Amino acid sequence: MKITINIPESLNDITLKQYQKWLKIAEDKKLDNFLKQKMIEIFCNVELKKVLQMKATDVSEICTSINKLFTNDCKLITKFNYNDKEFGFVPKLDDMSFGEYIDLDTYMADWQNMHKAMSVLFRPIKYEKKEQYLIEDYESANKYDLQNITLDIVYGAIVFFWNLRNELQKHILNYLANQTEVKVPQGLRDSLRNGAGINPFTALQMEML
Repeated sequence: MKITINIPESLNDITLKQYQKWLKIAEDKKLDNFLKQKMIEIFCNVELKKVLQMKATDVSEICTSINKLFTNDCKLITKFNYNDKEFGFVPKLDDMSFGEYIDLDTYMADWQNMHKAMSVLFRPIKYEKKEQYLIEDYESANKYDLQNITLDIVYGAIVFFWNLRNELQKHILNYLANQTEVKVPQGLRDSLRNGAGINPFTALQMEML
């Protein structure tokens, strides 16, 4: 039987919602035959019974191709169009409110809530001039449902924070190394060793890459 399917060629072809669905089934499991079927069902939008009618070699090749997408490098995407609105990344992280930071830290620790974390980081642009723009004030992570944004946007944001955290930690450690009279409290040493604040989702990033 001949089956025509659309195989994602980049993370831009995969939605966050699809990835969340996949992780719910496959997280911490080996890619066995059942998961191969589910991978094609979820990411290629093919009914499971049709996947069973495909050649075994085709199934393996498609799964290998999709798996490779999750190892691609991602850059931060600062603006994108979604549901007839242009969304922008938080222009100045220093201006984030305490409430925004708490929500971001909470939701980014769980992939099933990642769309809420993205709602903290990305909001509709209300004013734009050349490369500068302002986004809507933050009200709630539930105001906009970003489950259907593409995975390149999500990965780019996570990689950005992963790199930011590493840079910040490195500079803090270099500064403290030059302050011979400063005694670092045990709590801070533990935090630097284990990672603080955005540490929970850096582990997720390590799993993805």
